[in-house]
Formats: sequence, structure tokens, C-alpha cells
Amino acid sequence: MSIKTDTRHLYLQVIDQIKKDIDNGTYKEREKLPSEFQLSKLLGVSRATLREALRILEEENIVTRRHGVGTFVNAKPIFSSGIEELFSVTEMIERGGMKPGSQYLSTEILEATEEDAKKFYPFHVEKLAKVERVRTADGEPVVYCVDKIPKGLIPLEHVHKEDSMFQLLEEYSEKVVGYAVTFIEPVGYQERISTILNCDPDQPLLLLKQMHYTTDDEPVLYSSNYFRPDTFGFHVLRKRV
Repeated sequence: MSIKTDTRHLYLQVIDQIKKDIDNGTYKEREKLPSEFQLSKLLGVSRATLREALRILEEENIVTRRHGVGTFVNAKPIFSSGIEELFSVTEMIERGGMKPGSQYLSTEILEATEEDAKKFYPFHVEKLAKVERVRTADGEPVVYCVDKIPKGLIPLEHVHKEDSMFQLLEEYSEKVVGYAVTFIEPVGYQERISTILNCDPDQPLLLLKQMHYTTDDEPVLYSSNYFRPDTFGFHVLRKRV
């Protein structure tokens, strides 16, 4: 089906058409798309135009291109959340209608590094509790989490009894998380983490680095969460000013 009757740039038309074909089931999740030659003929565009469209679709995590193999449709995220809304991983999984769980890998007390001190500035921290765990949804691993909390805010002997760090902070130190500053980074295959999350070798991860603050602006929790992009999706509402 040719799309040249549209007045927009051709690669934008190609992007929209492929998305429609995915939505209506023409191309199914994890299914291989037709070859570039076949797809360019089907859409009536050059292979250069098609490649640009596929490049953008890959950046949007709609498809994955495997060199020498082909282009595959990615599975849609099970959980989706506005990045401007702050939910714990536990809450996100529950909102997706699944049962949250945790697999604890390690818990230790560390001397705060210079980098740690900068993160928790202006509050002085000497030691941090580091908790490493895997979050699960209905028993399936979906997020690899590393949390750092100033020593003494939560009793480490109770860490394994509660999935939500937010809940632990509220229960044992009366610290209520009010907001977080978040940095998002796409990262490539991480041998240990990707293996734990059962990721394919060419599947990237979505890393959220977050410093959580109380409503009184006290930094209480720094987390590095590695999300499976085929399981979690994030969006943001942007307004013109």
C-alpha cells in the first residue's frame, strides 16, 4: 500500500503506517518484519527512507534490528507510567494487576564515597545501607534494583519483610517520600543484570537513577533501577511554555 498521497515527510508516514500495522495485528509482537526490500516495495518508498523510519522506531523501542537477521517487533510494555508521577515499583506492578515480589541478593553497610556524599548533600552521611534485589511480577523478574539509604533510617533485619522501600521509610523513620529527581539512561546488555532479568543478548535496559526526597527536601533514598523495556514503559507530559 503506497503512502505517498500524504503531504508529510515520507519517513514519518512510514513510521505511522508500521505502527498501525503493529496495532492492528498485521505484524505481531516478537515477529520479524518483511525484509527491507519487501517492505520498501510494499510502502512505495526508497530503502533509505525506510531505514530512517526503522532507525527512529528502534529509538522508540517499537522494533529491534538485528544485524544480518532482520527487524523484529518488540513486545508492548505490561506496565506504563507517566514519569511525572512518582510510584514505587511495588505500586506500578500492583497497578498492572500483578503480584509484586522481591528476590534479595545482598544487604550491606558501606562507607559513603565522595560521590555518595554529593548525592545526599547538604545532609552529611558517613555510612549507607546498600540493598540489592530483583523485583518480580507474578514471580517473573522485571526490575533489578540497587537502593542506598543512610544507615539507621531503616532496620536492616526488616528489609526482607517488606517489598516497598517507601513503606519501610514511613514505618520505621516516619520519612515520607514526596518527590524524586530522576535521570533516565538507555543501557546496553549488562552481563550479570541482563542474565538475572532473562533478557535477550541484544535487548537494552532502561536505567532510572533517582534521588528521593521527603516533603522537607531531605534526601533519603538513592536508587538505580534497571527495567526491562519490554515490561515497563514510561511517558512524560510536556507543555509548551
